[in-house]
Amino acid sequence: MAYTEEEVKKIQEKIFHALEEVIDPELGIDIINLGLVYDIRFLEGKVEIDMTLTTMGCPLADLISDQIYDIVGALDEVTEVDVRLVWSPAWTVQKMSRYARIALGIR
Repeated sequence: MAYTEEEVKKIQEKIFHALEEVIDPELGIDIINLGLVYDIRFLEGKVEIDMTLTTMGCPLADLISDQIYDIVGALDEVTEVDVRLVWSPAWTVQKMSRYARIALGIR
């Protein structure tokens, strides 16, 4: 199915909001507020998500990725999910939302 540009933007927003349900088990904050998601692309049912982790070699990477595949893959418009771990730019505390910094006691 061909989607209009407006429909793609709405689906990307829907994916963004769905990713707020993916919680980092160590920190108890979702990956959106942690600033781990860098880009979301949607093309004809395929979703590509560029994201990072707070540290390279994070032992919870597979658990977080599995949550993403489950939550995003359950959306009606999505036929395929590809999570790409990227390390550039490096994640910093400044990428976190105000909410996440307050919740974690970071100023």
